[in-house]
Amino acid sequence: MHTVAQNQTRTVIFPDLPLAIYREIEAHLRQVEGVVPSLLPQTGSQFDYSQSQIGGLQIDYTETWQESDRPLIESILNYYRERYFSTRTL
Repeated sequence: MHTVAQNQTRTVIFPDLPLAIYREIEAHLRQVEGVVPSLLPQTGSQFDYSQSQIGGLQIDYTETWQESDRPLIESILNYYRERYFSTRTL
């Protein structure tokens, strides 16, 4: 499992996920003490309706973050991963 020390950053990218869903994930993660999520801008040079408006989600872990909250963070991310990507074929 990926370990994150306090005052570290993690980037999560869900390809093709709509802006509204990224904002929903951000709101859920904000409820975890010591976790500061922020949306990253799309870096594509041309607009494409099939691409996400967001480049990813940055998760900053502050000094008040507790390792014991890792399962909660992972369950939030896994919920969206399963809900929006489990039915897609690769």
